[in-house]
Amino acid sequence: MSSLSRELVFLILQFLDEEKFKETVHKLEQDSGFYFNMKYFEDEVHNGNWDEVEKYLSGFTKVDDNRYSMKIFFEIRKQKYLEALDKHDRSKAVEILVKDLKVFSTFNEDLFKEITQLLTLENFRENEQLSKYGDTKSARAIMLVELKKLIEANPLFRDKLQFPNLKNSRLRTLINQSLNWQHQLCKNPRPNPDIKTLFVDHSCGQPNGARAQSPANNPLLGSLPKAGGFPPLGAHGPFQPTPAPASAPLAGWMSNPSTVTHPAVSGGGAIGLGAPSIPAALKHPRTPPTNPSVDYPSGDSDHVAKRARPMGISDEVNLPGNLLPVSFPGHGHGHGQTFNAPDDLPKTVVRTLNQGSSPTSMDFHPIQLTLLLVGTNVGDIGLWEVGSRERLVLRNFKVWDLNACSMPLQKDLVKDPGVLVNRVIWSPDGSLFGVAYSRHIVQICSYHGNDEVHQHLEIDAHVGGVNDVAFSTPNKQLCIITCGDDKTIKVWDASTGKKLHTFEGHEAPVYSICPHYKENIQFIFSTALDGKIKAWLYDNLGSRIDYEAPGRGCTTMAYSADGTRLFSCGTSKDGESFIVEWNESEGAVKRTYLGFRKRSLGVVQFDTTKNRFLAAGDDFSIKFWDMDSVQLLTTVDADGGLPGSPCIRFNKDGALLAVSANDNGIKILANSEGIMLMRKFENLSFDASRASESSAKPTVNTTSAAAVAAVAAAATSTGLADRSASVVAIAGMNGDARNLGDVKPRLTEESNDKSKIWKLTEINEPSQCRSLRLPENSRVTKISRLIYTNSGNAILALASNAIHLLWKWQRSDRHASGKATAGVSPQLWQPSSGVLMTNDNTDTKPEEAVPCFALSKNDSYVMSASGGKISLFNMMTFKTMTTFMPPPPAATFLAFHPQDNNIIAIGMDDSTIQIYNVRVDEVKSKLRGHNKRITGLAFSHVLNVLVSSGADAQLCVWNSDGWEMQKTRSLQVPSGWTAIQSDTRVQFHQDQIHFLVVHENQLAIYETIKLECVKQWVLHGSFAPISHAVFSCDSQLVYASFLDATVCVFSAVNLRLRCRINPSSYLSPNVSSNVHPLVIAAHPQEPNQFALGLSDGGVHVFEPLESEGKWGVPPPAENGSASSAPATPSAGPSGPDQAQR
Repeated sequence: MSSLSRELVFLILQFLDEEKFKETVHKLEQDSGFYFNMKYFEDEVHNGNWDEVEKYLSGFTKVDDNRYSMKIFFEIRKQKYLEALDKHDRSKAVEILVKDLKVFSTFNEDLFKEITQLLTLENFRENEQLSKYGDTKSARAIMLVELKKLIEANPLFRDKLQFPNLKNSRLRTLINQSLNWQHQLCKNPRPNPDIKTLFVDHSCGQPNGARAQSPANNPLLGSLPKAGGFPPLGAHGPFQPTPAPASAPLAGWMSNPSTVTHPAVSGGGAIGLGAPSIPAALKHPRTPPTNPSVDYPSGDSDHVAKRARPMGISDEVNLPGNLLPVSFPGHGHGHGQTFNAPDDLPKTVVRTLNQGSSPTSMDFHPIQLTLLLVGTNVGDIGLWEVGSRERLVLRNFKVWDLNACSMPLQKDLVKDPGVLVNRVIWSPDGSLFGVAYSRHIVQICSYHGNDEVHQHLEIDAHVGGVNDVAFSTPNKQLCIITCGDDKTIKVWDASTGKKLHTFEGHEAPVYSICPHYKENIQFIFSTALDGKIKAWLYDNLGSRIDYEAPGRGCTTMAYSADGTRLFSCGTSKDGESFIVEWNESEGAVKRTYLGFRKRSLGVVQFDTTKNRFLAAGDDFSIKFWDMDSVQLLTTVDADGGLPGSPCIRFNKDGALLAVSANDNGIKILANSEGIMLMRKFENLSFDASRASESSAKPTVNTTSAAAVAAVAAAATSTGLADRSASVVAIAGMNGDARNLGDVKPRLTEESNDKSKIWKLTEINEPSQCRSLRLPENSRVTKISRLIYTNSGNAILALASNAIHLLWKWQRSDRHASGKATAGVSPQLWQPSSGVLMTNDNTDTKPEEAVPCFALSKNDSYVMSASGGKISLFNMMTFKTMTTFMPPPPAATFLAFHPQDNNIIAIGMDDSTIQIYNVRVDEVKSKLRGHNKRITGLAFSHVLNVLVSSGADAQLCVWNSDGWEMQKTRSLQVPSGWTAIQSDTRVQFHQDQIHFLVVHENQLAIYETIKLECVKQWVLHGSFAPISHAVFSCDSQLVYASFLDATVCVFSAVNLRLRCRINPSSYLSPNVSSNVHPLVIAAHPQEPNQFALGLSDGGVHVFEPLESEGKWGVPPPAENGSASSAPATPSAGPSGPDQAQR
């Protein structure tokens, strides 16, 4: 079918949907196979219409098309089978088993036998794997989460999950345009033609000699720009456009509930299971989503457009292009020219902080105005006293009570424990703060000053992500408001966590909430991903308004500080950004502010301050507007280093502005008042440093209560009394070094003093850390490769004799999480068949082979080779699914493509890299650039590149779209060293822009685009050669093993040694001195856990003591620099690690 014919099908689909021919729409979707309507599919699954579900799927895929399709049909039929068993309908269950599930027995006979055995049980929940199966509704919802992931990953559905971006009634518009054109060609065109049929071309009869109207004045031509604009068709003609319903003004809805109410559920009922969770990487893109806007499908198809919420007030409203700014009496634009922008706006960078992971939301304390709360993209929460540059609190994400969580959440966390923070916010009095996570829950903490933060409430609030959280006080009762992916808004008692209200009515995930009050009426604005804006009172009468945000994208609304003016900000799906002010009395846009980049590089965030200014992060800068003028006031780049769309947050009085920066940074900007406040802190820190220097006790940046009072007094004397925040300095809190990048020269004494106090942590005894040697297999003599599973509950090893070993940690009363740990011994796991995963090693000598393996993202398959053919193993059954690519050449390194598990990069011993498609069993490309065997491969899904390394000490960067080489460079050889050609390995940093290079004589951090070395640590002194090294899961540490059995822990930010683990701490004295680690692996969720594979076949897991919680204390940064990508490499031993030797 031609592309135009395909587009015609989409136009017909849109027309059928607008005309409410629902069954016909879905029939055409299925028959054409052009568009998979996920919303319809979800509805049918929720309703259990299994025949229709499979019939609809059959238009797009068959059972045996690929393993994704097989898994989709298996999950559906398994659910149908379990529901029949749950109803004790044995005959139906047997029928499903024989007709529907038997087909899968050829692929997995053991699984089919296990399913069959369920018939013998009185209750299938007696099976351990099904013990937590809930009711039918929740089971369907959980299954739907998995189905959506499989469909999105299935290449057969590629380009079929998004409907084209069409204007409303596009087919009508084309027909009207055709009729207009036909009318122009009439010999005697009438002014008001009567269109009676579309079956033949239109022509006007002779109007009894009347003169035809000039085409220039023809009203038909004037109507052409309007969709559906062919007025002569008449009011009742089939192509007359439907006028948009008139909306009630914003001011009127509070007292007049709408006649069509949306049901609201009140009380503490069970949480409804709605739309499932969405992968974090799709929900929070760092660049604008490329998915087109969708007119035809419902809001659910817009899930992928969800934003990075990098900010306290984040967001987006998309406004129609025909709404022009309007001037109103009493709001003259002259005001914008009378103030002094340099003094009134925070434009000067006064602090640079490093959070350790990328900030996604920030909020200043409402009273202590220099206290900043930060949430990040890995679920961390930080609390900063920006005045003293001290991070008072750092907390990693942790579910407080897993047993109290719903089954969907528990299952979600087991499948993918990655969590990010969507929103952090303080309560009005600053005694509580709320954190909304991308997985189901909201955590409320109480704050008691300084670094004292206590757990208050943990609420399993929504099915899927919690997209926003806010505090409000209806009826003088403090409440928590949340919204989420399950399309609901919920209100909770802030003291007890009891659910008070559930507001239902949105048809897409709810993106943001804005509680407010006017004239003693409390209400909540909510916005959804389909662009709908609704408003709710704290009752059960449904939404009072139903507006559509221009652009129909994610929208956030916010009031000015005095509550009199309403604004919104947003970025449409094609990157067009808006800030607008709303006229509440008319329910219309009052003015649209100008000055955005044509296509924003991410979702734009905004904030308001002083009832006077607006600010937004756009185009690598912060842009400011006067609220009364649509023209851009000024732009600030904060000395550079900002992301494309930084998140921003003013403090309460507008003197400070927090801005997210590259490399996990936060910049604090200040106006003249803010600068004065920061100087008070600097003077205080300097005085405290001098005092500590002269005292008998060596202290690190201590601050007395009297000094805090001094700052308060000084602040009061300059009119800054409410900024007398708690000034606390905590040395090495949570193992994170203070960022001294912007410390003034007069503080160098304090910095030097820190260098003298800092000492390398040496671990010499088993009692100084937690380590565990895993159960052994007597057939294994050397561990060649080692990796944690992505779920974090198992370790997989490949031994030199081609045998794989799998250790699994089980859930138990003693070990509720089931995650890998040094505190609980795992099981050396094998399936009941007793089969081992053993690589093909015929015609090879094991000691000469180069073993390699790679694990699929869902831990289902492992691809592996030990000098012979490449094998694909099923991780559940250990069965060999296939073998391919017999040598020569032999595979030496394997890496799965991050977006498609069917694509594998295979490094070979003949120096080539083969790009292999498993599904079609075909080599797509062969890359040549090395001259010795390939020893390392790593993909960056952000830059769309593959980095390779070889035994020739060469690094190459390849474009992963066309597989062309972009850059190549030899490993930078330190002065005093000769070039050594040996194994070189690579691993990407969490930012996907920098990568770690591991060579026997050095560790280095490279920047990918320029392929430049930005940091280097070189072997020196008594160090033995490096055997292996990896980043910790958060890329804050580098774990390195050495051939003398020493393990060193480096701070990744500067490659400076912070902890050394000597062999005496984990090897018994009677072990041969030749035993040493060959490979090291980092836990995927626990930054301080790693495992070693030894040359004697042993595997050890390491964690710091619980009382320590970290590996040593980070050394002080050189010259105050703590950048993760320093400008100049350190090509030799430096700093404290050298001093120790």
